[in-house]
Amino acid sequence: MIEELFSDYTLRTVALGAALLGVVSGSLGTYAVLRRQALLGDAISHAALPGIALAFLLTASKAPVVLTLGAALAGWAGTLLVMAVVRTTRVKSDSALAIVLSVFFGVGLVLLTHLQRSADASQAGLDRYLFGQAAALLERDLVTIGLFGGVALGVALACWKEFKLLSFDPDFAATIGLRVRAYDVLLTGLLVLAVVVGLQTVGVVLMSAMVVAPAAAARQWTDRLGVMMALAALFGVVAGVGGAVVSSSAERMPTGPTIVLWLTGLVVVSLLAAPRRGLVWRFAADRRRAGRLRLGAALADLDALAVRHGSLEHGHSVSVLELTAGRGVGRSLAALEERGWAQRTAEDEWAITEAGRDEARRRRGG
Repeated sequence: MIEELFSDYTLRTVALGAALLGVVSGSLGTYAVLRRQALLGDAISHAALPGIALAFLLTASKAPVVLTLGAALAGWAGTLLVMAVVRTTRVKSDSALAIVLSVFFGVGLVLLTHLQRSADASQAGLDRYLFGQAAALLERDLVTIGLFGGVALGVALACWKEFKLLSFDPDFAATIGLRVRAYDVLLTGLLVLAVVVGLQTVGVVLMSAMVVAPAAAARQWTDRLGVMMALAALFGVVAGVGGAVVSSSAERMPTGPTIVLWLTGLVVVSLLAAPRRGLVWRFAADRRRAGRLRLGAALADLDALAVRHGSLEHGHSVSVLELTAGRGVGRSLAALEERGWAQRTAEDEWAITEAGRDEARRRRGG
């Protein structure tokens, strides 16, 4: 399969297009995730649909640049409408996103239905923008993705400091004189470009996953913005190439949904296995923390019993220790014995050692 990736023209084109899309959407999606605007990608992708249909109606051209420009303008208009609704009314951002998403998507479906009934319906092929048709990517499509994606990434790198401030502390950015609203509009425009370049690959319905999922997965692995963007781009590439390869090896398996499934797998692995934030890591850390607490409790109990009886050699049964330390104290006693803080005085009796008493006093701060 790896050989086919380099020898098969169609597979190579699709994989390269998906990889480019993964880099662009993963990198810029980082800002959407950090700013808690994950739904913005969904709204942009749905708002872009009428722009695609209008671009075809006005120009009768299916050139990727023309359709992408139409999608970008419609997505931009939808985003500005959301911002205007939030700024001038009492409607919250999530409600405004839902309203714009549904209205623009409805308009787009009406326009597509009109195109399907026209004489050019068999030649338009615009319905592929609903769910994507990555297998139909051509070299000119790669040029379009690379051109618009390159511009978006270039602007993002040029405004690195401003976007970083905008994402983490917009209030401070405003106090130092940064034009927060202008940079907010610019960053939103870059997200529009990141979304519209991927519509032909994964479609309107699934494009939001390409924006959100790589960044959400990368967020689990790091606290640094630069590393997060690099990881998000890498995850986007892995999902794009992996989805293209898997879909090409099976009959009637669409590439777009397969890419999203790869992204889902990356998110699940990140949620489970990422250091410090992963569920497995946290479960193990909780177990270690609980073990240390049980160990300290068992040591304190042995010390208190030794003080009460006035002897370090007086043993105490496990059943007595379980009354205060709880069940499972046997593992704690074994761990104390390994450290030299406890010793067996009989088959089922334990006592604290001199080193254990010193450790108990140290923990009490005495």
